[in-house]
Amino acid sequence: MGDAVPAGLGVGIGWRPAISGFVASLPGLRFTEAIAESVRPARPDPALLALRDRGAAVVPHGIRLSLGGAEPVSAGRVAHLAACAEALGSPLVSEHVAFVRAGGVEAGHLLPVPRTRAALDVLTANVRRTLDGLPVPLAVEPIAALFDWPDAEYDEAAFLTELAERTGVLLLLDVANVYANARNRGADPLDLIDRLPLERVAYCHVAGGERAGGRYHDTHAAPVPPEVLDLVAELCARRRPPGALLERDDRYPPAAELRDELDAVAAASGHPRVT
Repeated sequence: MGDAVPAGLGVGIGWRPAISGFVASLPGLRFTEAIAESVRPARPDPALLALRDRGAAVVPHGIRLSLGGAEPVSAGRVAHLAACAEALGSPLVSEHVAFVRAGGVEAGHLLPVPRTRAALDVLTANVRRTLDGLPVPLAVEPIAALFDWPDAEYDEAAFLTELAERTGVLLLLDVANVYANARNRGADPLDLIDRLPLERVAYCHVAGGERAGGRYHDTHAAPVPPEVLDLVAELCARRRPPGALLERDDRYPPAAELRDELDAVAAASGHPRVT
Protein backbone atom coordinates (compact mmCIF):
# COMPACT_ATOMS: atom_id res chain seq x y z
CA MET A 1 0.00 0.00 0.00
CA GLY A 2 1.04 3.63 0.33
CA ASP A 3 0.41 6.90 -1.40
CA ALA A 4 -0.22 6.93 -5.12
CA VAL A 5 2.56 8.16 -7.38
CA PRO A 6 1.54 11.45 -9.06
CA ALA A 7 0.99 11.37 -12.80
CA GLY A 8 2.13 13.56 -15.64
CA LEU A 9 4.62 15.95 -14.05
CA GLY A 10 6.97 15.99 -17.03
CA VAL A 11 10.15 18.04 -17.14
CA GLY A 12 10.53 20.77 -14.53
CA ILE A 13 13.05 23.15 -13.04
CA GLY A 14 13.54 24.25 -9.46
CA TRP A 15 11.98 27.64 -8.73
CA ARG A 16 14.46 30.11 -7.27
CA PRO A 17 13.91 33.88 -6.93
CA ALA A 18 16.99 34.58 -9.09
CA ILE A 19 15.52 32.70 -12.06
CA SER A 20 11.80 33.12 -11.37
CA GLY A 21 11.31 35.11 -14.57
CA PHE A 22 12.98 32.40 -16.62
CA VAL A 23 10.88 29.68 -14.98
CA ALA A 24 7.69 31.64 -15.68
CA SER A 25 8.71 32.10 -19.33
CA LEU A 26 8.78 28.39 -20.14
CA PRO A 27 5.68 27.75 -22.26
CA GLY A 28 5.36 24.03 -21.61
CA LEU A 29 6.30 23.97 -17.92
CA ARG A 30 3.93 21.83 -15.85
CA PHE A 31 6.13 21.21 -12.83
CA THR A 32 8.38 23.16 -10.48
CA GLU A 33 9.73 22.80 -6.97
CA ALA A 34 10.17 25.48 -4.29
CA ILE A 35 12.28 25.28 -1.13
CA ALA A 36 9.59 24.89 1.53
CA GLU A 37 11.43 26.93 4.16
CA SER A 38 11.40 29.93 1.81
CA VAL A 39 7.64 29.79 1.25
CA ARG A 40 5.28 31.91 3.37
CA PRO A 41 2.00 29.98 3.18
CA ALA A 42 -0.09 32.99 4.18
CA ARG A 43 1.50 35.10 1.42
CA PRO A 44 3.26 32.95 -1.19
CA ASP A 45 5.36 34.67 -3.82
CA PRO A 46 3.00 35.91 -6.57
CA ALA A 47 5.24 34.21 -9.17
CA LEU A 48 4.59 30.82 -7.52
CA LEU A 49 0.86 31.51 -7.38
CA ALA A 50 0.89 32.43 -11.07
CA LEU A 51 2.51 29.09 -11.90
CA ARG A 52 -0.05 27.30 -9.76
CA ASP A 53 -2.91 29.16 -11.41
CA ARG A 54 -1.76 28.25 -14.90
CA GLY A 55 -1.78 24.57 -13.97
CA ALA A 56 1.86 23.88 -13.09
CA ALA A 57 2.40 21.54 -10.15
CA VAL A 58 4.37 23.33 -7.41
CA VAL A 59 6.10 20.90 -5.03
CA PRO A 60 7.36 22.20 -1.66
CA HIS A 61 10.81 20.69 -1.08
CA GLY A 62 11.89 20.65 2.55
CA ILE A 63 15.49 20.85 3.75
CA ARG A 64 15.14 21.32 7.54
CA LEU A 65 12.76 18.62 8.78
CA SER A 66 15.56 16.24 9.86
CA LEU A 67 13.67 13.01 9.25
CA GLY A 68 16.73 10.97 10.23
CA GLY A 69 17.36 12.79 13.50
CA ALA A 70 17.05 10.98 16.82
CA GLU A 71 14.48 13.51 18.05
CA PRO A 72 10.87 13.32 16.84
CA VAL A 73 10.22 15.64 13.91
CA SER A 74 8.93 19.07 14.88
CA ALA A 75 5.15 19.29 14.66
CA GLY A 76 5.56 22.94 13.67
CA ARG A 77 7.82 22.10 10.74
CA VAL A 78 5.41 19.41 9.55
CA ALA A 79 2.55 21.89 9.84
CA HIS A 80 4.53 24.36 7.71
CA LEU A 81 4.99 21.74 4.99
CA ALA A 82 1.27 21.00 5.12
CA ALA A 83 0.39 24.69 4.88
CA CYS A 84 2.74 25.12 1.90
CA ALA A 85 1.06 22.23 0.11
CA GLU A 86 -2.40 23.65 0.73
CA ALA A 87 -1.46 27.20 -0.30
CA LEU A 88 0.21 26.05 -3.52
CA GLY A 89 -2.26 23.30 -4.44
CA SER A 90 0.62 20.82 -4.43
CA PRO A 91 0.19 17.16 -5.45
CA LEU A 92 2.91 16.10 -2.98
CA VAL A 93 5.77 17.41 -0.84
CA SER A 94 9.33 16.14 -0.58
CA GLU A 95 12.12 15.98 2.01
CA HIS A 96 15.45 14.22 2.55
CA VAL A 97 16.60 10.98 4.10
CA ALA A 98 19.00 12.90 6.31
CA PHE A 99 19.38 14.71 9.58
CA VAL A 100 20.34 18.34 10.05
CA ARG A 101 20.37 18.72 13.85
CA ALA A 102 21.25 16.73 16.94
CA GLY A 103 20.84 17.68 20.56
CA GLY A 104 19.50 21.04 19.46
CA VAL A 105 22.63 21.85 17.44
CA GLU A 106 22.09 22.78 13.80
CA ALA A 107 24.61 21.22 11.41
CA GLY A 108 23.87 23.51 8.49
CA HIS A 109 24.18 20.52 6.15
CA LEU A 110 22.23 17.44 5.13
CA LEU A 111 23.99 14.58 6.94
CA PRO A 112 23.65 10.88 6.07
CA VAL A 113 21.62 8.54 8.24
CA PRO A 114 23.49 5.46 9.54
CA ARG A 115 22.16 2.41 7.72
CA THR A 116 21.41 0.43 10.88
CA ARG A 117 18.24 -1.16 12.21
CA ALA A 118 18.05 1.38 15.04
CA ALA A 119 18.39 4.31 12.66
CA LEU A 120 15.79 2.83 10.33
CA ASP A 121 13.36 2.49 13.25
CA VAL A 122 13.83 6.19 14.07
CA LEU A 123 13.52 7.23 10.43
CA THR A 124 10.39 5.12 10.03
CA ALA A 125 8.76 6.74 13.06
CA ASN A 126 9.56 10.24 11.81
CA VAL A 127 8.29 9.52 8.31
CA ARG A 128 5.04 8.16 9.75
CA ARG A 129 4.63 11.23 11.97
CA THR A 130 5.17 13.44 8.95
CA LEU A 131 2.72 11.53 6.78
CA ASP A 132 0.10 11.79 9.53
CA GLY A 133 0.40 15.59 9.42
CA LEU A 134 0.32 16.07 5.64
CA PRO A 135 -2.69 16.44 3.33
CA VAL A 136 -0.72 15.06 0.36
CA PRO A 137 1.84 12.27 -0.23
CA LEU A 138 5.48 12.59 0.83
CA ALA A 139 8.50 11.67 -1.30
CA VAL A 140 11.88 11.25 0.40
CA GLU A 141 15.23 11.89 -1.29
CA PRO A 142 18.43 9.95 -0.56
CA ILE A 143 21.23 12.49 -0.33
CA ALA A 144 24.69 12.79 -1.85
CA ALA A 145 26.93 11.75 1.05
CA LEU A 146 30.66 12.44 1.23
CA PHE A 147 31.03 9.73 3.88
CA ASP A 148 29.24 6.61 5.12
CA TRP A 149 28.86 5.71 8.78
CA PRO A 150 30.67 2.50 9.82
CA ASP A 151 28.95 -0.73 10.88
CA ALA A 152 26.15 -0.51 8.31
CA GLU A 153 23.59 -3.30 8.54
CA TYR A 154 21.96 -2.46 5.17
CA ASP A 155 23.23 -1.30 1.83
CA GLU A 156 21.48 1.80 0.47
CA ALA A 157 19.00 -0.04 -1.76
CA ALA A 158 17.86 -2.40 1.00
CA PHE A 159 17.60 0.48 3.48
CA LEU A 160 15.40 2.58 1.18
CA THR A 161 13.29 -0.39 0.08
CA GLU A 162 12.51 -1.35 3.66
CA LEU A 163 11.66 2.26 4.52
CA ALA A 164 9.19 2.37 1.63
CA GLU A 165 7.70 -0.98 2.62
CA ARG A 166 7.27 0.06 6.25
CA THR A 167 5.74 3.47 5.59
CA GLY A 168 4.34 3.56 2.06
CA VAL A 169 6.38 6.72 1.45
CA LEU A 170 7.31 7.67 -2.11
CA LEU A 171 10.87 8.18 -3.33
CA LEU A 172 12.46 11.23 -4.90
CA LEU A 173 15.40 9.74 -6.76
CA ASP A 174 18.15 12.29 -7.31
CA VAL A 175 20.06 10.83 -10.25
CA ALA A 176 22.91 13.27 -9.68
CA ASN A 177 23.20 12.03 -6.09
CA VAL A 178 23.27 8.44 -7.30
CA TYR A 179 26.05 9.34 -9.73
CA ALA A 180 28.03 11.29 -7.12
CA ASN A 181 27.81 8.55 -4.49
CA ALA A 182 28.76 5.81 -6.93
CA ARG A 183 31.70 7.82 -8.26
CA ASN A 184 32.99 8.59 -4.76
CA ARG A 185 32.51 5.00 -3.59
CA GLY A 186 33.96 3.43 -6.73
CA ALA A 187 30.64 1.68 -7.41
CA ASP A 188 28.31 1.18 -10.38
CA PRO A 189 25.31 3.56 -10.08
CA LEU A 190 23.07 1.07 -11.87
CA ASP A 191 23.54 -1.40 -9.02
CA LEU A 192 21.43 0.91 -6.83
CA ILE A 193 18.87 1.77 -9.50
CA ASP A 194 18.31 -1.87 -10.38
CA ARG A 195 17.49 -2.75 -6.76
CA LEU A 196 15.19 0.13 -5.85
CA PRO A 197 11.36 -0.07 -5.99
CA LEU A 198 11.14 2.15 -9.05
CA GLU A 199 7.34 2.00 -8.97
CA ARG A 200 7.57 4.20 -5.84
CA VAL A 201 9.61 6.97 -7.53
CA ALA A 202 7.47 10.11 -7.71
CA TYR A 203 10.03 12.13 -9.68
CA CYS A 204 13.77 12.50 -10.10
CA HIS A 205 16.28 15.30 -9.74
CA VAL A 206 18.96 16.08 -12.32
CA ALA A 207 21.89 18.37 -11.52
CA GLY A 208 25.53 19.11 -12.13
CA GLY A 209 28.53 18.97 -9.84
CA GLU A 210 32.29 19.40 -9.74
CA ARG A 211 35.34 17.48 -8.63
CA ALA A 212 37.36 19.04 -5.80
CA GLY A 213 39.68 17.64 -3.17
CA GLY A 214 39.59 14.18 -4.69
CA ARG A 215 35.79 13.97 -4.42
CA TYR A 216 32.87 14.67 -6.72
CA HIS A 217 30.60 17.29 -5.14
CA ASP A 218 26.92 17.65 -6.05
CA THR A 219 26.98 21.46 -6.17
CA HIS A 220 23.90 22.29 -8.28
CA ALA A 221 26.11 25.07 -9.67
CA ALA A 222 27.50 23.46 -12.81
CA PRO A 223 26.14 22.01 -16.05
CA VAL A 224 24.67 18.52 -15.92
CA PRO A 225 27.44 16.14 -17.04
CA PRO A 226 26.76 13.66 -19.86
CA GLU A 227 27.17 10.76 -17.42
CA VAL A 228 24.19 11.98 -15.36
CA LEU A 229 22.05 12.36 -18.48
CA ASP A 230 23.05 8.84 -19.51
CA LEU A 231 21.97 7.61 -16.09
CA VAL A 232 18.60 9.37 -16.50
CA ALA A 233 18.16 7.50 -19.77
CA GLU A 234 19.05 4.20 -18.10
CA LEU A 235 16.56 4.86 -15.30
CA CYS A 236 13.79 5.76 -17.74
CA ALA A 237 14.50 2.69 -19.86
CA ARG A 238 13.70 0.62 -16.77
CA ARG A 239 10.74 2.66 -15.52
CA ARG A 240 10.22 6.32 -16.34
CA PRO A 241 9.33 8.46 -13.31
CA PRO A 242 6.39 10.86 -13.77
CA GLY A 243 8.72 13.84 -13.56
CA ALA A 244 12.35 14.92 -14.01
CA LEU A 245 13.42 18.20 -12.44
CA LEU A 246 16.55 20.21 -13.19
CA GLU A 247 18.16 21.70 -10.07
CA ARG A 248 20.31 24.83 -10.33
CA ASP A 249 21.06 26.78 -7.16
CA ASP A 250 24.01 29.00 -7.99
CA ARG A 251 26.15 30.44 -10.81
CA TYR A 252 23.15 30.64 -13.09
CA PRO A 253 24.06 30.50 -16.78
CA PRO A 254 22.34 32.51 -19.53
CA ALA A 255 18.76 31.54 -20.29
CA ALA A 256 19.75 29.86 -23.55
CA GLU A 257 22.01 27.45 -21.66
CA LEU A 258 19.28 26.60 -19.16
CA ARG A 259 16.89 25.92 -22.04
CA ASP A 260 19.48 23.63 -23.62
CA GLU A 261 19.83 21.73 -20.34
CA LEU A 262 16.06 21.34 -20.04
CA ASP A 263 15.94 20.03 -23.60
CA ALA A 264 18.70 17.56 -22.76
CA VAL A 265 16.75 16.34 -19.71
CA ALA A 266 13.66 15.94 -21.89
CA ALA A 267 15.62 13.97 -24.48
CA ALA A 268 17.17 11.68 -21.87
CA SER A 269 13.91 11.06 -20.01
CA GLY A 270 11.52 10.82 -22.93
CA HIS A 271 9.27 13.55 -21.51
CA PRO A 272 8.06 16.38 -23.79
CA ARG A 273 10.17 19.50 -24.07
CA VAL A 274 9.04 22.50 -22.04
CA THR A 275 10.99 25.16 -23.95
